[in-house]
Order: sequence, then structure tokens, then C-alpha cells
Amino acid sequence: MDNPVVIFGASGLGKVALDIFKSNEVVVYCFLDDDEKLHGKEIDNISVMGSTDNEELLKIVGKDCEAFVATDDNRLRKTIVKTLVTDKKKMPVNAIHKQAFVEPSAHLGHGNLIAAGVVIATEAKVGNHCILNARAVVDYGAELADFVQIGTGSIVNAGASIGENAFIGSGVTIVSGIKIGKNARVGAGSLVIKDVADNETVFGVPAQKV
Repeated sequence: MDNPVVIFGASGLGKVALDIFKSNEVVVYCFLDDDEKLHGKEIDNISVMGSTDNEELLKIVGKDCEAFVATDDNRLRKTIVKTLVTDKKKMPVNAIHKQAFVEPSAHLGHGNLIAAGVVIATEAKVGNHCILNARAVVDYGAELADFVQIGTGSIVNAGASIGENAFIGSGVTIVSGIKIGKNARVGAGSLVIKDVADNETVFGVPAQKV
């Protein structure tokens, strides 16, 4: 990546994104965040220069800088992505840690955060603007739709599919071939052995609707 990156979001996920870009020797130009208490402060020598809707700062995105959206609030994430794509004609880049492994035959969309130790296996598909936390595994042929979040150490086994906006907590195992619906939520530590419907929340071993 030739251009520096502006990170939208300076909280926990923003710091993770910064570490990822640094692992690949990509220059981060600045943070933008809507929390005014952070404005003017530095995070690991990178300044928080203003809000995510600061027009003067947004002018550099697209022409001189790439963009990455680092918030796990999907509503806010979608709003910022829409502004970048529609107004600035700029699709956010992927943030893929140097210590993640992505099989060459896997398909990755745009704007994804792939943390350290993540494995994306042969012919797996990851959509756009997903968050895969440390040591998550997306096994052979599994599919993640857009805006999916996968918790630390979770395993999406071969052929499983995760619907848009779904949230998978830490330490979850989803067995092969299972379908997780749109906006579904799976609690931490769960073992999912049957399909989960749209908007459904499940938890437990085996996972049950709650």
C-alpha cells in the first residue's frame, strides 16, 4: 500500500488497526473519532485530529490517503462506509495482520479487519467490512457475509455460512455446514450444532435460543 491510512475510530479497535498497519509497515496518517475528549491527543505517536465527519480532513481521503473504519458498532460503521464510498468514492482498505494466514484461494472483500493469528482457509469467502479477532478460524469453504464479527478464538468450520450483521462471540465453535442468519448473535463459548435463524440469539453447549 503506497498511500498512508486514516483510521476512523481511535478506541480499542482503532488501536488494533494501528498495530495491524504497523505490522505491515504501512504509515498511519491520523485517527478521526467523534469523541471530542480524544481530539488533539496521540495514540502511539499518531494524532487524533478531529471527528469522522470533519470535511477538511475528509478531503485528504481518496486523493492522498486510504481509509479504514475501526469501530465494532455496525450502525456507525455502515454510516461511515456509506459516506466514504458515496461522497468520497473511496472504499476502505483491508487491515490484515502480518501474522494472519489467508490462503491464496480464499476470497476477501474490502474494509475487513483480520487480526493476528487469524486463519482463512482454502476457498473460504469473507465479505466486506467484517471483523475477525485474534486467532479466529474460517475453515475450508465457509462464507461470511458483510459486517460479520467473529470473536477471539472462534472457529467457523468447513462449509458453514454466517449472515450479514451476525455477531459470533469469543471461543465459539460452529460445526460444518451450519447456517447462521442475518443479525443473529451467538454467545461466547457456545457450540452451534444446528442452524440459527435471522435475528435469533443463541447460547450454550449445545447452543439454544435465548
